[in-house]
Amino acid sequence: MYSNLQLFILTDCPKIDFFTLNLLIAMTTLKNDSRFIEKAMNAIADPCRLSILEEISKKGEVCCGDVQGLTGLSQPTCSHHMKLLSDSALIDCRKHGRNHFFALNRPNFKRLSSFLEKFHASV
Repeated sequence: MYSNLQLFILTDCPKIDFFTLNLLIAMTTLKNDSRFIEKAMNAIADPCRLSILEEISKKGEVCCGDVQGLTGLSQPTCSHHMKLLSDSALIDCRKHGRNHFFALNRPNFKRLSSFLEKFHASV
């Protein structure tokens, strides 16, 4: 799938060479990956959100009420934490009636793990 920049280049710059196009695509991908890593790391840096992620990992799926019971936080605070986790793309949300159910986004945890593995491999 092409980004807006890539579509612009393909449609408005027909004389761009293949190497430059690939370089621009790589730079866009790197920027998107950096943004994801930054959001994910910020999301798991909070102790409450980390405990929520651990609970989701154990149970497979939780609803907001489960999170309230786990953390003892108010409903608006729980919703705020769940929104941050969802915005970081570390969890997926499924709506069933009036309830929202949350599960880990395992492919994105693999992306995060691959990023962190680079540091482990260099030690």
